[in-house]
Amino acid sequence: MGSLGGLGKNVRKLNHRHLGRLMAGAAVAATASAVMIGVTLPDSASGDEGKGGGPQSSAAEQGQAARQLPGVVESAPVQGKTGTGRDPLTDTELKRARSLALGHAFRSSGKDVTGGRGPEQLSTDLAELTPDEVGAADPPRRADVTFYDYSDDTYVTKTVDLGSGKVEHTDTQRGVQPPPDRDEAREAARLLIADKLGQGLKNDFKDATGKALTSPDQLLVTGFVYRTGVDGPGPAAIRDCGKHRCVRLFTRIAGGPWIDTRQLVIDLSARSVARLSS
Repeated sequence: MGSLGGLGKNVRKLNHRHLGRLMAGAAVAATASAVMIGVTLPDSASGDEGKGGGPQSSAAEQGQAARQLPGVVESAPVQGKTGTGRDPLTDTELKRARSLALGHAFRSSGKDVTGGRGPEQLSTDLAELTPDEVGAADPPRRADVTFYDYSDDTYVTKTVDLGSGKVEHTDTQRGVQPPPDRDEAREAARLLIADKLGQGLKNDFKDATGKALTSPDQLLVTGFVYRTGVDGPGPAAIRDCGKHRCVRLFTRIAGGPWIDTRQLVIDLSARSVARLSS
């Protein structure tokens, strides 16, 4: 990229030769596979996993199944308000778990990725049973709800009993960096676009589309965590990554080529952008 020591120039040449194709995407994904654990790039690479508990079948997968069986549409099963045993959490239980875990105090004191009120909610999953509960006819229904609190850079897990409505356990850790969610990846892209180090990205986007890049909505992005000392020493500007919430992005033009932004690190805690040493 223009501000990345010639990177933008090279990428723009690729874009002109391969506009609308995924050749650059395949190279990026192959390179990233060595450094990413537990992060899967979907075909769209949009980072649109959403929040909430557990893996869910994607709309693309459902659409593919429908295309394989023309004219056959299977209705979603009727979902009760509460599950039984080890059934996945229902929509009602997910909502209740998040509400219980937040509570008034945490909602007031925590900050999300945009600086808004309340911590960034990352996931909600059915909690494991204790050894004496395994095999019980009617085991308790608990949920583990995880948050990243940008007010003090802590990773918080709250275990709630969905039956009693009580928060049974709270675990607060520092320096723990789970994969970023969709909103965090989107905010990282917004910060990058607004920063001077994002000029190369904007130049590449303009070369490929003829339009100005002004919003993350114009891109498909997937974020993954960057930690200084684990992923490399990095420059002084990102020495707090790991303690701070820092991400790098896979960036693709919707319906078009990839733009390589892997040399840029977005510190979501400090709301700043830095470039890795070449």
